[in-house]
Amino acid sequence: MLIRPVAIKDLDGLIALANEAGTGLTSLQPNREQLKARIERSIQTFRQTAEQADQGYLFVLADSNDEPVGVCGIEVALGLSTPWYNYRVGTVSHMSASLGVAQHVPTLFLSNDHTGHSELCTLFLAPAARGNQNGQLLSKSRLLFINVFREAFGQKVVAEMRGVSDENGLSPFWESLGKHFFSMEFAKADYLSGVGDKQFIAELMPKFPIYTSLLSEDAQAVIGKVHQNTAPARKMLEAEGLQYQGYIDIFDGGATLEAYIDDLRIIKESTNETAKPILEAETNTAELPHISYLVANQQLPNFRCILKRASSTAEASHLTDREFHLLNVDSKDTLHIVPLSPNIP
Repeated sequence: MLIRPVAIKDLDGLIALANEAGTGLTSLQPNREQLKARIERSIQTFRQTAEQADQGYLFVLADSNDEPVGVCGIEVALGLSTPWYNYRVGTVSHMSASLGVAQHVPTLFLSNDHTGHSELCTLFLAPAARGNQNGQLLSKSRLLFINVFREAFGQKVVAEMRGVSDENGLSPFWESLGKHFFSMEFAKADYLSGVGDKQFIAELMPKFPIYTSLLSEDAQAVIGKVHQNTAPARKMLEAEGLQYQGYIDIFDGGATLEAYIDDLRIIKESTNETAKPILEAETNTAELPHISYLVANQQLPNFRCILKRASSTAEASHLTDREFHLLNVDSKDTLHIVPLSPNIP
C-alpha cells in the first residue's frame, strides 16, 4: 500500500469511495464536478500555485494496481475564504439570591474560533481494505507530511469527527436542532456543505446561544460523540495528542479534536535517515520484525509514504528495490521515518 498525492486518474475511484462512505462524511460527497475540482485544487497546492486560502492537499491510499482504496486530506488554513462554523460548548449561569437558586446550563455558542488552523479531513478507507494497519497508514501519513513541510502549516491542527447517525442516516442532533432552522433533511444539508455551498449556513443558522436542555435527550446524549465507524479514528488521533476541547460540528454534534502541531507525538518522534539498500542479513531474516514504521520521502510534488516493518528506525531506512521504487528515491536520498504507534523505541 502506498500513500501518494491524488491525480485526475483517481476521479472514478473517489466517486466509488464517496458512494461507500454514505451520509455524514461532509467533505467526501459523490458529486463528480466537486470531486474533480477538489483534485485540481490539490494538484495546484502541491505545485505551490494556489493561494493560502485555497490550499488543500488530498492523498490516496493506492493498492498494488495503483487504484485508490482510501482517501485523506489536509486543509491548510480554515475560514480564510469562507467562514468556518462550529459550536463551542459552554455554560451560562442563572442565579437568584432571593430564591436561593443557581442554575448552570450547558449552552452552544456559534463559533469561528478555528479560523486559520489547519484541518485533517476527508478520511475514508474502503471496507475491503481495512485491516493490516492500513487505516493507521492512511490517517497518520498526514501528520508525517505536515512535519516534513512544517512551514506550510499553522500552529494548530483540528479534526472534525463524524457525528452519530443511525443506519438510515438520521442524526438525532440535527433532528432536534438544525432541522428547525434549515427546513431540510440532514443528508441534504450535509451534501450542500460538502460541495462548497455554505452560504446557507450563514443565512439560516441561529446566531444566539442554544440551551442544550431544550434539545431532545437523544440529541443531548450525542453532543461531542462520534459515529461508531469513526470511533477507531478518534482513538487513534487522541493517542497522537489531539484532544476534544468542547467544539462540535454544527450539523451532527460530532466532536472536533485539536492540538498544537508541535506537541503531536509524530512530530516529536520523527527523524531523518539516509536511504540505503537493504542489508543481506535482513533479507535472510526468518520472521519480519514486529515494529511498523511510517517511511516517507521529502518531495513536495511527489510525496510518497509506505509502511515498513523493521527492528529500529535505522533499519527502516534500509530499502528493497521495490521500496526504492515506491518511494521514488535513490540511495543517499533523505527519508522521514517515525514509529507508526506511540511508545515504540
